[in-house]
Formats: sequence, C-alpha cells, structure tokens
Amino acid sequence: MPVPRPPLRCGIIGTGGIAHAHAHALTELGADLAAVAEIDPASAEAFTGRFPVPAVYGDAETMLKQERIDLVHICTPPGTHVPLAIAAMRAGVPALVEKPTALSLAEMDELVEVEAETGTPVLTVFQHRYGPAAIRLRRLVASGALGRPLVATCETLWYRDDAYFDIPWRGRWEVEGGGPTMGHGIHQFDLLLSILGPWTEVTAMAARLSRPTNTEDVSMALARFDNGAMATVVNSVVSPRETSRLRFDFEHATVELEHLYGYREADWRFTPAPGHGELADLWSAAGADDPESGHRLQIESVLDAIAAGTAPGVSLAEARRTLEFAAATYASAFQGRPVSAGEITGSDPFNRSMDGGAVPWAPIKETFG
Repeated sequence: MPVPRPPLRCGIIGTGGIAHAHAHALTELGADLAAVAEIDPASAEAFTGRFPVPAVYGDAETMLKQERIDLVHICTPPGTHVPLAIAAMRAGVPALVEKPTALSLAEMDELVEVEAETGTPVLTVFQHRYGPAAIRLRRLVASGALGRPLVATCETLWYRDDAYFDIPWRGRWEVEGGGPTMGHGIHQFDLLLSILGPWTEVTAMAARLSRPTNTEDVSMALARFDNGAMATVVNSVVSPRETSRLRFDFEHATVELEHLYGYREADWRFTPAPGHGELADLWSAAGADDPESGHRLQIESVLDAIAAGTAPGVSLAEARRTLEFAAATYASAFQGRPVSAGEITGSDPFNRSMDGGAVPWAPIKETFG
C-alpha cells in the first residue's frame, strides 16, 4: 500500500486559463495551494474566486521571497518562462513550467547553467508522457518485446481561427517562440521522442498558409533516429477536423493513438504482426483505472518525487531534446537543408531564436493590413 504523501505547499505564477488546470490537479491531489502571483488584479480575483488561496501577490519575486513553497507552477505567456524559472531557482524553489520551457536553445542552456549552479530543478509540462498506455509502451519498447522501431507518424491537426491570434503574444516569434511547432504539436512530438529516443536528423518545410500570424501555421518534418527508425511529424492550426494522431510500426506490432487534447485506453489500438499474437496480452491494460493524460498525472508524479527525494520529470535535459527538434524543424525549413542533432550551437542564429532571422514571408503588418 502506498505511503501517504505529506501535503506540499505549491504556488502558481500567472492565473490565466492553463493555471486552472494546475489548480484543479493540485486540489484533487490534496496539495496545499498556498499562494499565487498575478500582475493583473482582475485575473487574480477571478482565479481566487474559484480556488481559495491564502496569499495573493502582485509579482512573483515577492511571493518566492516571502512564502515557503515546495513547488511553483509557471503558467504565464512563453516569453516570461525563463526569467521566472531563474528567479525560482535562485529562491531554491523547484519550478514546473508550461511548454515551451524557453523560446530558444540559448535560453534553455541558460536554464541548464543556473540549475547546475543552484541545484534546484526546472521541469517542463509534457503531460502526455504520463498516461498509463504511454508508460506501458515505453516499457515494452525498452524490453525489446516489440522488436525494433521502424516507422512512425505524428500528426497534430488542430484548428485555430483568426480571432485566436488577437491575444498580443500569440503568433509572434519574439514572445511565443513559434507557431504550432512550438505551441501545439510539441506535446505530440515530445511523446513521439519519449518512445523512439534520440533523433539524428530532420528535414522540414514550414509555411504561413492562412492565419494572420508572423509565425508558421503549418510545419512538416521528416526525422531519422539513432535506432534507425524514420518518422513524419505534422503540426497544423488550419485543420477543421481536429485530431492528434501517433502511429508506431515496430517489427512485431503496430501501436496507434488518436485523441485530441488527452487520451484514455480506448484511444489506443494495438495490432500484433502475423505470428506475434501473444503480444496482445502484454499490451492489455491491467486494473480498472483509466485516467486521461492530463496535468494531474504529471503533477502527481512530480509531487510524489519531491516528497520521496527522487528526481522528478520532465528534466531540462529531456525538454531540451524536444526543443531542439523544434529548432531543427525551423532551421531546416528556412534554410532548405537537413539539420543534424547537436548542430545548432554557439553563434548559429537558430540557437538564439527559432526564426533564425530567416523567415521567408513578410511580417504580418505588410500582408494583413
């Protein structure tokens, strides 16, 4: 029987929509939501009307200084993630950061340096890694039961209308980091990478086909992996029938997932290769629990790790690999050539920003009035 976890004191920075998912999870898990920080009083009032919080601060630094917090959740727009995560590390408070962790690989490496200096971890929200079926699939892959991974597809086909980009920080390289590659599809291809392991090369295309945004609204990538597997990755916000799809073809089985924003067991399909029907028993889920792959599963895992004194996920090293895949997608698309893992470093413009100063289309003000 699991040992009960002592209540941990948590804080949230930013009280917009995604903060509500974090607060719901913390409430359900019995954690102590001790404080929030929000620069917009109206947003803070609306949030605390739904989630009673003992202390509300107008800035994160004051909250981190005055409160004893075991974990802080950073739920602000992407451009603020790095300075807030650094402030948390300097205050000795582990941070769980919404994706993307940083706007560039250079920023990510700055986080790595501060983490090494302070010994305080920064974690990234990639909740789809924590669904029971994904955990089971990683275990089967590691065991070798499915044979070698050969072919994979990863599609995030979502729809965001023009009004979605009315929020000032959306669709701008300097404050969001990128389009659906950074802000939407990153969850699916992070799950892909967690299954297939390190990637070696990316060849990609990206375009702004329809939306009033400076970033892309579609990207497509071909990827090769260390283990020899090959994959396609598609990220879109112009697809009216929304879906998120992943497919993995191994030597001995095909494993498929189709969902939208979170999956359950019924969203997966397992097909053994001829002569390997016994593998279906290995795939079958044990137990009656069937949680959705939402924030609660990852937050529960993080809280349990903190309470036990073990390393929680998703670490900066793992999140960096996912962010590097996004950077390679942009670098390949805008330079018209394959990009290898580890290539984007130092003074490379794609190390400093995802657009690399090489976006082939005109800024929004010149094309959309």
